[in-house]
Amino acid sequence: MSDAITDAVVRAMRGMEGYEPAPLLDDVLHHLRRTGEALTESELVEIVTASNPNDKARLAFHTQLIRWDAADGEGWTENTEPSTAARRDVIGRRLALGNDARSAVDDAYPLDAGAVIISNTPADWDPWYTDELAADSGFYWNGYRRVLEKKMSGEAVHELDRVTREVVRRLADPTRKQPYQAKGLVVGHVQSGKTANFTGVLAKAADAGYRLVIVLTGTIELLRGQTQRRIDMELVGEENILGGRDKHDPDQIKDIDYAGTGDLDWQDGRFLRYGKYPHDLGRPAIRRLTNAAGDYRSLKNGLGYLDFRSERLPDPAKRLYDPANLYSSDVRLAVVKKNSTVLQKLVSDLKAIRADLTEIPTLIIDDEADQATINTKDPRKDSPERRERTAINKLIAELLAELPRAQYIGYTATPFANVFVDPDDVDDVFPKDFIVSLDPPAAYMGGRQFHDLDRDIDDPVGGLAESNEAAFVRGLYADLDNDDAERREEIRNALDAYVLSGALKLFRKSEGYDGDYRHHTMLVHESVRQADHAELAATVEDVWLRAGYSSPEGGRRLWELWTGDFRAVQEARAPEAPMPPDFRTLRPFIGEATGRIRSGYRPVIVVNGAAEKDYIQNDLDFQGGDVWKILVGGAKLSRGFTVEGLTTTYYTRRTTAADTLMQMGRWFGYRFGYGDLVRLYIGRNVPGSRKDTAVDLYKAFEAIVRDEEDFREQLRQYQGIGEDGRPRVRPIDVPPLVFQSLPWLSPTGRNKMFNARLTTKGEGGKVRDFFQQPDRDPAINGLHFAAVEPLLDAALATGSRGTFFHIPDTPADASPAPYSARYAVVDAQTVLDVIRKFRWNKNFSIAPTVDFIEQAMAEGNLTDWAVIVPDLARTSARVATHSVDGYSLDILTRTRRSERSGMFSGSSPRQRLALETVSGGALAPGHRHRDRVTQLLGEPEYRHISEKLVSPSGTRGAVLLTFAADKDDVTPPSKLEDPTPAGHIATLFSLVLPYRSAPSGRVAFTVKYKDGRVTYRIKPGSDD
Repeated sequence: MSDAITDAVVRAMRGMEGYEPAPLLDDVLHHLRRTGEALTESELVEIVTASNPNDKARLAFHTQLIRWDAADGEGWTENTEPSTAARRDVIGRRLALGNDARSAVDDAYPLDAGAVIISNTPADWDPWYTDELAADSGFYWNGYRRVLEKKMSGEAVHELDRVTREVVRRLADPTRKQPYQAKGLVVGHVQSGKTANFTGVLAKAADAGYRLVIVLTGTIELLRGQTQRRIDMELVGEENILGGRDKHDPDQIKDIDYAGTGDLDWQDGRFLRYGKYPHDLGRPAIRRLTNAAGDYRSLKNGLGYLDFRSERLPDPAKRLYDPANLYSSDVRLAVVKKNSTVLQKLVSDLKAIRADLTEIPTLIIDDEADQATINTKDPRKDSPERRERTAINKLIAELLAELPRAQYIGYTATPFANVFVDPDDVDDVFPKDFIVSLDPPAAYMGGRQFHDLDRDIDDPVGGLAESNEAAFVRGLYADLDNDDAERREEIRNALDAYVLSGALKLFRKSEGYDGDYRHHTMLVHESVRQADHAELAATVEDVWLRAGYSSPEGGRRLWELWTGDFRAVQEARAPEAPMPPDFRTLRPFIGEATGRIRSGYRPVIVVNGAAEKDYIQNDLDFQGGDVWKILVGGAKLSRGFTVEGLTTTYYTRRTTAADTLMQMGRWFGYRFGYGDLVRLYIGRNVPGSRKDTAVDLYKAFEAIVRDEEDFREQLRQYQGIGEDGRPRVRPIDVPPLVFQSLPWLSPTGRNKMFNARLTTKGEGGKVRDFFQQPDRDPAINGLHFAAVEPLLDAALATGSRGTFFHIPDTPADASPAPYSARYAVVDAQTVLDVIRKFRWNKNFSIAPTVDFIEQAMAEGNLTDWAVIVPDLARTSARVATHSVDGYSLDILTRTRRSERSGMFSGSSPRQRLALETVSGGALAPGHRHRDRVTQLLGEPEYRHISEKLVSPSGTRGAVLLTFAADKDDVTPPSKLEDPTPAGHIATLFSLVLPYRSAPSGRVAFTVKYKDGRVTYRIKPGSDD
């Protein structure tokens, strides 16, 4: 592609900025008219969907597509909802693209990608943050965007642009005459870039007219200072920090925080520059009410700096929020700790200024919003007038009361505490208006990258290339209370990995391999008790001193670790990284690594938050120098504190709340250039709450990672507008979607949980497993087997047997994998009667699914079910055929998952596609295998599926029946007696409801709201 064509595409797209889509090829050819170059539609589409995400033409096109997708109901949108297929159809027609071209665009930019937005638009809310407004008032956003483009891919910047726009547009118009408070929640991942998101929101809000910005950070000064510095460096900029002073005059800048402390980034010119003081460019300045050196202090005689009425407003007779005054007034920025004393000073000063607080458009951004903010006093247990709040919660409520134009946005990686806030408490911070769930960029290493979520638990751990567990996780099994020698050996093993990975970082740096090698840290987290940390640090340091990294014995251990672990993982996970030709090459780098770790006061640092001074240590200054240290700590290391360069983690602490446990996942984050060197040493046999119990922390993490993945997937599934024009799910409906799979691990603290009940739930065309059975009980197993006998009679007695297929996701051209199964069609009531006879785990209720089935039957969308019983003996070595109550059945090995309340692992992916096909889901638009399935159904081998099982009316669901050995934990099916008692068999089933019954899903809730219980149903064609 020539530069002229690229330039023509970019110019065409920029010409549409702020406007509706127009015929694209015509516009591009117009810009090419003087070059003599030609271009076809297919060539144009290939250019704007280029595989390189940083291609200029692709970026320009994607930018406009994002804005058109998200545009409010303007005239050109033909009343289509944002981010829907209907909207894409309008965009494609107005761009004058053919069908093939539109399909290529949809494939390159799928609608379901990126952040998920659950919103509840108030009746009197009008769209205000338009493309035109964003384009005309983008001073601070454009400055921040320049910063992002230096450290993010173009695709990542586009997504952040899109999401921050979606957040800002859900706030109230700052020029609105009647005040409105929007409250929302943005859900990120642990250490995944939430600060970048809220800084983007802050920039756009400042451009749009918000004039008081309060950023609430964690509870310690170091975290506040880190946030302040980042906002100052990447958004506020050098000119605002200087406030018009000459940066070259030492007397003028001696009291500037960064200049006075010798900040290296300040000295090297890395702070954002706008070119001139904003006033000289006709833009508002940012006045910092806090700085890197300290939190908010009472202004006393300096109140004028905060007071908007101290400025010379163009029209003093008008309100501050009037456009005549608003856009010329300066932004006030306060970055404050969640500390009651500090917040009280801010509240008091705001009350003391001359400006009318009811006139100030305010944005409150609450980082780590589930920490300190939440009211842990259940207000239902007292009268509204006497509700007690935690100190921070009370002061935030007071801020919101004093500033009726304040908008509140909470940011957290663990949202469960926030969605359980009382929705009836109008003064609290329940996210009534929107919830945004962010997708982390591709470079992020999170829960999915440390666990094998797509692997059947019964399958063995795969090789290093396939298994995250094999590549990155190393188990700790020592008895922490009774086996000090083994515990010290495990600590030494982790230290060995830390030293060796540090040497490999230095080697890669010497080879010019691109990566972030400035910091290299190890985290040791064993207890929350501060009294334990000094003892643990002493143990770790003693093990370090005895490790002998300069001795032959130490060298031998590192050589074995290199040859048996790190080299193999690198070959599997980072083959492009430079590889030392032999261990001898690494030796000097090992010496340099140990030297760096030993430098300073000591190799091990205690970071436990006993006092602020524990965080402000020279050896722990990530901004001031390179940090190569081993950090020992507890709760403070698990909340907001970013451990830069974290490569090795030794973790054996247990908690009883899922959000607390997830926040401890400090090993999550960005590992640019050294992702293959990360190692997690985690307790696999940690003492539980009772003396006779033990916890596998790795499996516990996997359980909550799965729960969060399920939660986020449900948000994605139910986002948007239903056929009845209402939101499929509102923020108030979210709490019941939080699932607790560990009986000892609640989603959040019990003092934060009160709200709603899920009554109906289902989605057409999608497989759902119902394996949440109680702990092993022969009587219950017998009950379940007896319940499904009518289904077995139908499937086995008729003799109907056919070939079904599975299509692997990779490679794309993989041949279908056939398998045999027996099948029958039974009426809907029979299956419903079977389901009602099952017993379930105490943490699970099938009632919402039963309610959905009953509704589908009543509506005529569910008339019968295809029952499928697969033949397994030929496909698995862990299957045996036995007689059970007269039925010849294939019994398989399927393990109860102790970390998920005794649940069985999910159904095999091998059988799922057949269920989706029968139900119509695999034949629906958007299914990844739709075209292939349609083709296969026309082949003689599979024609029986379409002729006998796929219902022409689309009202047939599908049931998969499988049977697992459940006599004890170790007996494989081949060791079961034959005939086998039904009590030794677990009966498992999966369901797929007809696609037509709920193509986009259906949920209904009963919530504790207002003065009674209100049922809210999502039901096509219903006014319930």
